[in-house]
Amino acid sequence: MKWKNQSSVSEFLLLGLPIPLEQQGIFFALFLGMYLITVLGNLLILLLIRLDSHLHTPMYFFLSHLAFTDISFSSVTVPKMLINMQSQDQSIPYSECIAQMYFFIFFTDLDNFLLTSMAYDRYVAICHPLHYTIIMRQGVCTLLVTMSWILSYASALSHTLLLARLSFCDNNIIPHFFCDLAALLRLSCSDTSLNEMVIFTVGVAVITVPLICILISYGHIGATILKAPSTKGFCKALSTCGSHLSVVSLYYGTIIGLYFFPSSSNSNDKDIIASVMYTVVTPLLNPFIYSLRNRDIKGALERLFNRATVSS
Repeated sequence: MKWKNQSSVSEFLLLGLPIPLEQQGIFFALFLGMYLITVLGNLLILLLIRLDSHLHTPMYFFLSHLAFTDISFSSVTVPKMLINMQSQDQSIPYSECIAQMYFFIFFTDLDNFLLTSMAYDRYVAICHPLHYTIIMRQGVCTLLVTMSWILSYASALSHTLLLARLSFCDNNIIPHFFCDLAALLRLSCSDTSLNEMVIFTVGVAVITVPLICILISYGHIGATILKAPSTKGFCKALSTCGSHLSVVSLYYGTIIGLYFFPSSSNSNDKDIIASVMYTVVTPLLNPFIYSLRNRDIKGALERLFNRATVSS
């Protein structure tokens, strides 16, 4: 689909990160290294899940989609940010800006839904272990992932279509390192009340509702553990849920800490910090969390190394 601008603006200017010019090279190397580790780490998880039959379970089925989402999520914004840090040209065409915003929203929402599906999987595994294979059969897992993709597509498309109808006047400077929806709405000279209403409504559906579902799932998990208190049961629950709970805490903790608590920095700085956490830090840490805290992943990695050693 080719997006048509409703105004004279043919491109936007991305101001990028608020980094002094003399420090651009250091931060370029830092973010490049973090991006490469993110891509390689998540690709390794995808490879392990694909090759190791021990990981062909619902939990790792969801994790494989999460790893793919993290690679895509970072790739939407980080490469363009790195290019702009090394280039004097900070412009981005209108159509490319709209596309970047669409995919940023899409993969953000997909992250939410996948984390919710993984929480439901852990709930069934601990609270209903005897019925786990029946409830979490392949068809159900596929349905959960398919619905996650469809809902994310619908959410991102609704924001994109509403934005495409707006007009942009003389000001085309975006004080961000990517085409953020809120920043674009502030630049528009049209009435954005409908856009803001949809942001609130859809935001409740794709962020608040999944978070509530995750909290309810872990509430039931905690209640189940307390009903049969034992060191063995606690350790099993920790090993089963620890990695996922760490990722959920990191992801939603960033949202709560940066958007719901006051800060001395201005709103734009908070937006940029939050976006760096979403697009760079969280996808970077996920492979480490799932590998260092997960015995199954570490076991699969050892088996892969042993296989490679024998083959050589």
